[in-house]
Amino acid sequence: MFRLFFGFLLVIGASTAFAEGDAARGKGMTTVCAACHGADGNSPAGTFPSLAGQNAKYLQKQMNDIKSGAREVAVMAGQLDALSGQDMEDIAAYFASQKPKGGAAKADLVDEGETIYRAGVARKNIAACTACHGPKGEGLNDAKFPALAGQWPEYVEAQLKAFRTGMRHNDGESKMMRSTAMDLSDEEISAVASYIYGLR
Repeated sequence: MFRLFFGFLLVIGASTAFAEGDAARGKGMTTVCAACHGADGNSPAGTFPSLAGQNAKYLQKQMNDIKSGAREVAVMAGQLDALSGQDMEDIAAYFASQKPKGGAAKADLVDEGETIYRAGVARKNIAACTACHGPKGEGLNDAKFPALAGQWPEYVEAQLKAFRTGMRHNDGESKMMRSTAMDLSDEEISAVASYIYGLR
């Protein structure tokens, strides 16, 4: 009887751990990801997002959206088709456990970028980025808001412009990012993207 009960507890414990994402298992499935995102999730080029240290729930949402077609990313076409929900949770857990490298903001863009990130743009009714992404760019995992600190400026610029045009629209019914990016100029986008790159 004790063995049966103990065995049951082990199964329940294993199921719980597995359901939260198994980083070790996820690492074994990231060989293909490494070409664009880096083996440890630090992308070698600004064309592709760095995934190291990214919030796991956000990563899961993006993978699900890309797989379902809710978010169109041409270079990811077919990459996730064979993955189960658990596979994607495990991959997300692996990348979330890695340390992001980041970079440095351009000195001439720091003041404007910091103002936008921390205070928004009042004359355009644009909210501060800190409201959802945190003062240090750590994001909110439970709300599926991404960590931004250290993300490539080229990638951040491309995403803000995609939200601005509506080309990217997987920000929910509230259109939070589309509304935020809608009135940002190219110069403002460049400044805040540069600032985010240097966030720690």
